[in-house]
Amino acid sequence: MDDRHDQEEIYSQRIKAGKRTYFFDVKATRGQDYYLTITESKRRQNGDDSVSYEKHKIFLYKEDFLKFVDALQDAVDYVREELLSPEEVAELDRPRDYDDRDQPRREVERPAFDPNRSDDSF
Repeated sequence: MDDRHDQEEIYSQRIKAGKRTYFFDVKATRGQDYYLTITESKRRQNGDDSVSYEKHKIFLYKEDFLKFVDALQDAVDYVREELLSPEEVAELDRPRDYDDRDQPRREVERPAFDPNRSDDSF
């Protein structure tokens, strides 16, 4: 059987950003091993006026969640503190109105991810 049919999608969130859309999907294998896929989908206008999408995907496994979150936060903090002007930081901190489609969608209620939790179980 194809492994893609064995994956249970538990949570999905879509973030629209101009011509790009980012998808954050939490999935589980039949053995309840959890992982996250992060997909960037970029809309492309073809020469014949048709539209196509270029997609890039990474898989992040539960044992690497904390390391990933820490590294991402460090990189964002560096950009904010070292590279951006105060005006650019203020723009980042401005409250945003989000379309309902950009809000998290929970298919199965599970405890929220706690980046400070030390165990690997969900």
